[in-house]
Amino acid sequence: MKFFGKVGFIIHEETAPGVWTEKVTEGEYYGDVNRVSKRFDSSSDKTNVDLNISNEISIVADAFATQNFQQIRYVEWMGRLWSVPNVALDPDRPRLTLAVGGVYNGEQA
Repeated sequence: MKFFGKVGFIIHEETAPGVWTEKVTEGEYYGDVNRVSKRFDSSSDKTNVDLNISNEISIVADAFATQNFQQIRYVEWMGRLWSVPNVALDPDRPRLTLAVGGVYNGEQA
């Protein structure tokens, strides 16, 4: 399955001497969806169950993504933002493999 969507990065910038702030930057990337699976987390202390997906998306990375892969926080897939808990440098460069987790609720660009 082919992929095209936004990838969100959290970049730390020094706005004043000794003061660092987070800036959200997005880029659009092409790639492939390598794996699609889902899991519902239902625990007794929650009213609603949480949806987690365990997808893997391999993107064709540009120089910015390759240099800042450790700053990737979310990916847009199927109309939603999903958290990216793990990123791997693919041996088939210039690709990055994004492990996709639960719904992303943090800052966005």
